Amino acid sequence: MSKVIVKTGATEDFFKRGRKVAKLADQGARLAEEQIISFEDPGDVLRLLTTARLALFRTIKERPGSITDVAGRLHRDRSAVKRDVDELEKVGLVRVNPKVLPGHGLMKEVSVAARQFRLEAQLA
Repeated sequence: MSKVIVKTGATEDFFKRGRKVAKLADQGARLAEEQIISFEDPGDVLRLLTTARLALFRTIKERPGSITDVAGRLHRDRSAVKRDVDELEKVGLVRVNPKVLPGHGLMKEVSVAARQFRLEAQLA
């Protein structure tokens, strides 16, 4: 994924974007490599992107790693970081993938879901 956009918007905006993408696909146009995560209520964005989760996201973006590694870098409890990673993964901001460690089995590596991120909020 190239870009993730987190934004607020009404249901009508969602369907409008869907019609636009469908029209472009019907025309054989190249579609943008982006994922849009949309919330109707700006409060939901604020509940998702807490100060702790933003610090977690920045840390993962700087250097992916295991939940234990990331928790250590942030000086946070591993179980709290795991809960935050689960929430960020649920909406598509981070990925958790198994990674082979030669001679040591598997590790779950947390990484960001895209190279670019954009946050948009519109208050009505």
